[in-house]
Amino acid sequence: MPMLTALVGLAGALIYGSADFLGGLAAKRLSSVLVTAIAASSGLVVLLGALPFVGGVWSPDAVLWGALSGVTGAIAISLLYACLAIGPMSILSPLTAVVSAVVPMTAGLVGGERLAPVGYAALGLALVAVVLVGFVPEKGAVRPTTLGLLMAIGSGIMIGAFLILIDLTPDDSGLVPLVLNRAVNAAIMFSIVGVLAIVAARRRRVLAGVGATGGDASGMSSSVGSSAGRVGSDAASGFEATDAVARATDPAAFPEHTGRRTRSTLTIGLTLAAVCGVIDVAANLLLLIGIRIGDLSVISVLTAMYPAGTILLAAVVLKERIAPVQWVGLGLALAAAAMLALA
Repeated sequence: MPMLTALVGLAGALIYGSADFLGGLAAKRLSSVLVTAIAASSGLVVLLGALPFVGGVWSPDAVLWGALSGVTGAIAISLLYACLAIGPMSILSPLTAVVSAVVPMTAGLVGGERLAPVGYAALGLALVAVVLVGFVPEKGAVRPTTLGLLMAIGSGIMIGAFLILIDLTPDDSGLVPLVLNRAVNAAIMFSIVGVLAIVAARRRRVLAGVGATGGDASGMSSSVGSSAGRVGSDAASGFEATDAVARATDPAAFPEHTGRRTRSTLTIGLTLAAVCGVIDVAANLLLLIGIRIGDLSVISVLTAMYPAGTILLAAVVLKERIAPVQWVGLGLALAAAAMLALA
């Protein structure tokens, strides 16, 4: 059933992209780490509610591979956010997507999956589409650093590992692997949120202490001012994420962020994050179905086209312009999907 596999894979990619779109809107109001944790939790709630109806055997393999996929997912997300923060996004974003497709595709082909000749051509065309669709035009984009490249490659490898691990789960496991994936992912991300919140609180106390010392010891004002400057500089470069977490979890700690507007922003952010998790679960279900009925090599390449859903929604909802190169990528993606349906 190649045609059904292609349709499921392409639909899953679009839904993944939609979830990313909502997650991006939520991340404008909350910490991206907190958004990920909330999305994982809301998705877990949906899966637990569906589990009695869909079912699944709680075998050791299902639990092990599902839990490990949650670990790889958390690492992938952390590396992805880190590399995109370093930039340039125009290079690192498509690099991550391509690696995330190549790793499981290679594993599937090495493992014995075979396609018709048109299928191999479609896989190559799909990889080109992934690069073009994920390309983010940036004015004055600079050459990526070695660290940024390594993080992007690492994120892609971990995403690919997630797909491979889900493929390893038994056919009779049903939703069990996804439940374990979400539970482990949520636990890891909330742990990170907690650590960042603690670091943010300590940083505020340190800065408050430095300020108080500077006010009391006038004879040391020069040295204290220099120390405060260094602390402020270090904090600005290393703890932006902790401020975001603190604002999201403790608005009262920042007087400028208190009031009705902050509560409204927080509510909208939490809602968007929760909906993002629900939609992401729908994409995971399509991914699981695609892997069960088709080949890992095919479904992984199609899933890597997830930026298509993001840019299409951004164009419709936010009126953002789709770059010509991305239109070409979308056309190639449809052509690749059609070719895979015939493979």
